[in-house]
Amino acid sequence: MRKCPVILDLETKYTFRDFTQPHKLGVSVISIYDYQRDNFFSFLEKDIDKVFSFLENSSYLIGFNIKEFDLKVLQGYYPGKVDNFPVFDLLEDIKRIVGKRLSLNDLLMATLNKKKTGHGLQAIEYFKKKEWEKLIQYCQDDVKLTKELFEYGVKNKEVYYLNEKGKIRIKVDWEKYLLSDNSQDLPLTLPF
Repeated sequence: MRKCPVILDLETKYTFRDFTQPHKLGVSVISIYDYQRDNFFSFLEKDIDKVFSFLENSSYLIGFNIKEFDLKVLQGYYPGKVDNFPVFDLLEDIKRIVGKRLSLNDLLMATLNKKKTGHGLQAIEYFKKKEWEKLIQYCQDDVKLTKELFEYGVKNKEVYYLNEKGKIRIKVDWEKYLLSDNSQDLPLTLPF
């Protein structure tokens, strides 16, 4: 069976003010879009092990800042090494091209005329107040927006950001991450 990418985002229970090591921040929710099933899925911390099969059977994990944040947080739960996953990080690619970090919101505004529905600290408040529906919706919204930005880049081979000179084009080559099967059969977790 052909492998397809998964887009992911997660929210944490704590901030870097609480813990400096990402794997100690705790996952409150993880949301994914699975291209194989053409559907969104979200898992609270208690069910996080259910996301592992999605990740293990994907051609790529795609996200925004997932190498330096999401996957390092997830390592606190995953019994294998998250470094074994094939990953495409939009932020890492954009930073390589432009030479600096750009926020997801800046790229969304300039490229799609959309913005995030909130910020990570709101997600932590939702977790503390046990507002699960709001927490899941916030995380899923980030996945949807990341998916839209990624697919815009795939289709148009460019995305945009704004600076003092106006709208700046960033040429991208993202189609291979959507179309590549990247079949590698790695035993990533134990079978029990």
